Amino acid sequence: MQPVQDALVYVVDDDESVRQALAWLLRSRGLQTACFDSAEGLIEHLGLNQTPKPLGQASCLLLDVRMPGISGLALFERLIDKGLLPQLPVIFLTGHADVPTAVDAVKRGAFDFCEKPFSDNSLVDRVEQAVQRSAQQLHSQQRQQSLDELIEGLTEREREVMQCVVEGLPNKLIADQLHISVRTVEVHRARVFEKMAVRSAVELSNRLRAAP
Repeated sequence: MQPVQDALVYVVDDDESVRQALAWLLRSRGLQTACFDSAEGLIEHLGLNQTPKPLGQASCLLLDVRMPGISGLALFERLIDKGLLPQLPVIFLTGHADVPTAVDAVKRGAFDFCEKPFSDNSLVDRVEQAVQRSAQQLHSQQRQQSLDELIEGLTEREREVMQCVVEGLPNKLIADQLHISVRTVEVHRARVFEKMAVRSAVELSNRLRAAP
């Protein structure tokens, strides 16, 4: 599996020895870590009490189920409410008694769970897979944002012409439908292609269709 550059793994566990061991393990496989001894610490770090900023890098969260204060499950619910899944895949760290709860969380969008004591290699393998998914999600979001910005740069009339072009209408029918001249359609069509950075109607349609 190709490693993701600059990925960050958040570790949230109230047991210092567990945090230290996980941080060492992940760093040994080239993964950056940010460790917190409570859910409250991560909430503050990510700004979850307000509107959180988008995550700027591929990430993963290793999250203990049972902790004093806000539990891992409560933090998971907050991440769902803030729309941070699936860009921030969550892998629960559970004891045997927590397995049914963790399985239910996976059904609700968690990436996986690892029962303590866990296999180091298996855990890091799953973390790397989660980071890969996060990177793919981040790429899709960035591509959609780029497309949205291009569309935002179009005038209302250019958007109308673009919609007709995507529907496959020839310039004469577009002119009739929008009650403008064919020459005006040609001008708007050329501007749409320029602003959307495409060279043809087919390329424009493919670009819009490929958006997430």
